[in-house]
Amino acid sequence: MTSGDTATLTGERADLLAGLRKARHFLRFTVRDLTDEQAARRTTVSELCLGGLIKHVTVVERRWTGFILDGPAAMEDDADWEALFRMEEGETLAGLLDAYEETARRTDELLATLPDLDASQPLPDRPWFAPGAHWSARQVLLHLISETAQHSGHADIIREALDGAKTMG
Repeated sequence: MTSGDTATLTGERADLLAGLRKARHFLRFTVRDLTDEQAARRTTVSELCLGGLIKHVTVVERRWTGFILDGPAAMEDDADWEALFRMEEGETLAGLLDAYEETARRTDELLATLPDLDASQPLPDRPWFAPGAHWSARQVLLHLISETAQHSGHADIIREALDGAKTMG
């Protein structure tokens, strides 16, 4: 396998990559054929919009893959967390999707080249993590799959409320 070659992955790595790619596909499919205005629109009582979900998942995936490599310091950021769930002035859906695609490419390459899925890092000191807990690269990748799938479900509800389109069914 050459550096970053995901086509020749087998076993567990291939399974993890397939799960992550499937979740990403459904999230991206949900925003098909939308204008920037539609992608920025809130359609439920939630603060969520479709473009904001794409932006949030991009940032979360980037942070967690940074965590695999650099530990909890990669999770530190003073960004406005709520702004990660909405489209800001000047942001476009196409731009957000491009950033997501680039982040996905880097994650896929990391999965293909990481020497050991058991390598772990201490989790950041947050109330939702057990004190002193560590996560392996495998646990991070499983978390990314579930996070992306969960937000894909959120996106499906928002899209259906927007124009009746559904991701599945």
